[in-house]
Amino acid sequence: MKISEAVFAGSSTRVSQKPKRKLPEFAFIGRSNVGKSSLINTLCGNRKLAMTSSTPGKTKVVNHFLINDSWYLVDLPGYGYARMGQKGRDELAAVIRDYIRNSEEMVLLFVLIDSRHDIGRIDLDFLAELGENGVPFALIMTKCDKQGPNVLAAQLARDRGILLEQWEELPPVFCTSSLDGRGKEEILDYIDGILQTL
Repeated sequence: MKISEAVFAGSSTRVSQKPKRKLPEFAFIGRSNVGKSSLINTLCGNRKLAMTSSTPGKTKVVNHFLINDSWYLVDLPGYGYARMGQKGRDELAAVIRDYIRNSEEMVLLFVLIDSRHDIGRIDLDFLAELGENGVPFALIMTKCDKQGPNVLAAQLARDRGILLEQWEELPPVFCTSSLDGRGKEEILDYIDGILQTL
């Protein structure tokens, strides 16, 4: 699939405020500063679509982008931003939880993980909550250009081992880079394949 058109369709903090037009939604989430906005811009071929920032925790609302006039790409706030106060963290968690649990149009949640580090406890807890609530998800490993192929392969294998301690089988895993574009076609083709079955 090629994205020929990506249009900002609105922001919300509750599912009831989503765009009124009902279309399939593919949502993206990850820890703050995992490279989510950069990946979204790479997928859409538009560097200014999702606001990127070196300051974590910038996305505080759910942003909908209408793709090819046929589905929504949904940009969710990051989770686990330590420098935010507890009240702020609780509010963000409520926004995220409300969307993930109550958006009937969400087809799949892409969870972004930084490929340079072991999957953290906060990520594992988040994935466990998805499993408990029956939320379909896939994993996207970001920043895969930041280390050599051997180091990357070893890290991905280590992450796989960590995940298999909790999960009997793993969801699809995509290796991406916003710099060199790797993973872009695989993710878009995967979304396209799902859309064909709806």
